[in-house]
Amino acid sequence: MRKTILALFTVSLLSGFFSCNKEGVDKEKPQIDLTILGAFPINCDTLYFGETFTFKMLFTDNIELGSYSIDIHHNFDHHSHSTEVSECQLDPVKAPINPFVFIDDYSIPDGLQEYETSLEITLPDGDAKGPYDEGDYHFFISLTDKSGWSTQKGLSIKIIRE
Repeated sequence: MRKTILALFTVSLLSGFFSCNKEGVDKEKPQIDLTILGAFPINCDTLYFGETFTFKMLFTDNIELGSYSIDIHHNFDHHSHSTEVSECQLDPVKAPINPFVFIDDYSIPDGLQEYETSLEITLPDGDAKGPYDEGDYHFFISLTDKSGWSTQKGLSIKIIRE
């Protein structure tokens, strides 16, 4: 009986040891590439209310991409999320009256290590409260891979009317 218990313990210990595959553990964050031809928007770009633009960036990961989100919100108080080296010319600080806000999540097809976005986003001119405030905004991108690692890019942009 004692040999049977010892044998079962040894087998379970060995199976636990060999089932833990350390080589498949993802230890790298995904990447957001703004250097591709036609990347948009990039830091200090201007977008326009009432118009549609194409969000274009390259996402990469060493194993598999997961999803991304976009958050556009005002920067009238000059707070910072910027991940870029270059600084943009900011308007004077002001209080928001009817700021534009856009927050949305997007899935990436399964099995991809590289994905180039080509997402059309329309910036409405206003809502039931009236026209949206023009000025300084942040365009914040968050990219997550299948393992849960994430990386962010915070871009400073302007949104105005033509």
